[in-house]
Amino acid sequence: MARTPRNTLSPDLVIRSALVVMEAKGPDGFSLRGVAAELGVGPMALYTYFRNKDDLYDGIRDHLMGLMPPAPEGLPWPDQVRSVCRDLRILMLQHPCLAQLLASRPLSGNETARVAEGLLSVLRSAGFEPEIAARTHTTLFTYVLGATTWEIQMAQEQSDPDALRRLRASMESLSSRDFPTVIELAPELSRTTGGNTQFNYGLDLLLAGLTARTPS
Repeated sequence: MARTPRNTLSPDLVIRSALVVMEAKGPDGFSLRGVAAELGVGPMALYTYFRNKDDLYDGIRDHLMGLMPPAPEGLPWPDQVRSVCRDLRILMLQHPCLAQLLASRPLSGNETARVAEGLLSVLRSAGFEPEIAARTHTTLFTYVLGATTWEIQMAQEQSDPDALRRLRASMESLSSRDFPTVIELAPELSRTTGGNTQFNYGLDLLLAGLTARTPS
């Protein structure tokens, strides 16, 4: 890549270049040297804007969370919650590295806090007491994060012929005497590894329970 003049660097340019590197190599292959190479500058130039790799991680995560639309207005609160959760899942599917970044420091950064503020405000406006609103927010966040991380991982494995062979061999090795129900439901279980139907099923279960606890 052509060398970037030092005086044209900015935090936003560094973050966007870092995202390119992270999405190409994954968080495990990410390095400040790789970002510097993408920009065509020396690694020390990055320290003008970011103290270390973790600081840059926070910047990437906040940049991605800035793509989240606000909670829609004028809808019943369950539909507002559903919209936020679905939008977050879509964003993580578009940028799989976001799931790992959110798992490390979920409420760090202004844009990440903005999303939390929107969801918490919806819950408080629905009448949930502070502790219940906070616990509900965390429950919803961890559901979306866990379900989408699982979906991303399973999609990667299903695209790998070797992984599919290992999974098939593992299932075929199970004893029908010891695991009759697992074997019986294997076809159904294979259809629950991700996708809109499975995600919405789990989200609807959560919302049904929350609706039952809504203050009258």
